[in-house]
Amino acid sequence: MRVAIHQPQFLPWLGYLDKIDRADLFVVLDNVQFKKNEWQNRNRIRTAQGWQWLTVPVLHRFGQRVNEVLINQTSDWQVKHVHALEMHYSRAAHRDRFLDGLRHIYRRPWQELAALNLAVLEWLLDSFGIKTPLRLASGMTLREEPTDRLIDICRAVGATRYLAGAGASGYMDVARFETSGLALERQDFRHPVYAQCYEPFIPGMAAIDLLFTCGDDALRLLRRARREEGSVS
Repeated sequence: MRVAIHQPQFLPWLGYLDKIDRADLFVVLDNVQFKKNEWQNRNRIRTAQGWQWLTVPVLHRFGQRVNEVLINQTSDWQVKHVHALEMHYSRAAHRDRFLDGLRHIYRRPWQELAALNLAVLEWLLDSFGIKTPLRLASGMTLREEPTDRLIDICRAVGATRYLAGAGASGYMDVARFETSGLALERQDFRHPVYAQCYEPFIPGMAAIDLLFTCGDDALRLLRRARREEGSVS
């Protein structure tokens, strides 16, 4: 069984969904340290001027785990996000069909960032038609050291293969992982090119960019762009 593991992101990009789609199981790494101003509480959408951030404001203390971070309730971020999506994707052929589901998520009174990210991810996977099941790392007994943690997750879920991102050597001891008896594979993601609402094409937007513009064709386009997988060296 192949497992992929990653921190929860807000409105994740296509590379994140591609990793999930390649795996037999995806483990949401919700019990590691939160990193503000990365991807856990924000992502980018396409606009006529290029792109803009959609950010969830958080109440954050250094050292907090992702599943401990609370959302700042003093901001009307939900209204701003929905307005931005309505405005910047007014030309998108499939916006109205999918935006209703996202509006429903935005209307809920969220307290915890991790819970919001999980709800958005589940909605995205359903909208794309990706069937990979999810599990939370916080429900497992794991060691703290990054490589040990990955090994423990793989063993806890019965995985024989771990699908890593391109930067695996930067966050884990590849040699030690491989000596554990687990196979290590690399995602090797290639971004699909498609007709966005505005030109020129800009990669790396939130996955809803592809969904709103291409609808039911989104998953086929994501899969078509894949390169042949290789082993981490």
